[in-house]
Amino acid sequence: MNPIARRRSRRGFTLVELLVVLAIAALAMSAVPPLFSAAMPGVEMKAAARRTVSSLRLARELAIRQGSEVALIVDVEQHRLELQGHRSLTLPKRLDVTLEAADREMLDEQRGAIRFFPDGSSTGGRIILASEESGYQVGVVWLTGRIRMAPWSAR
Repeated sequence: MNPIARRRSRRGFTLVELLVVLAIAALAMSAVPPLFSAAMPGVEMKAAARRTVSSLRLARELAIRQGSEVALIVDVEQHRLELQGHRSLTLPKRLDVTLEAADREMLDEQRGAIRFFPDGSSTGGRIILASEESGYQVGVVWLTGRIRMAPWSAR
């Protein structure tokens, strides 16, 4: 091999080689999003359930700290949790939201509240976030105000 040919072979990759590698990488990346989207609904649902727990805990903490009743309003039609004086939490529209609350806390067919008292107790209730036949339930024990998140199944 002559010295010029040796020098040219050590310079690196040609533009064509780089374009081929980029094309293969683009094809591989186009196959990845469907794999992530299959896992995302479960991740999104769990994140929404955790944010729901956080909103309920904030409402309970405010009731204890302020020494007054605090209600978290749940709007199942708008997929929204509202805590007066704080930013509302909007849940993903893909999820089915169900509220089970005390009859006196139901404002109408689509809205109800879970109320916390200064001693930490509450009116109790359960918020179910589901997609198809599974999801998460966030329950509030009326006597203690304890908030728990657990898997939920329609079966």
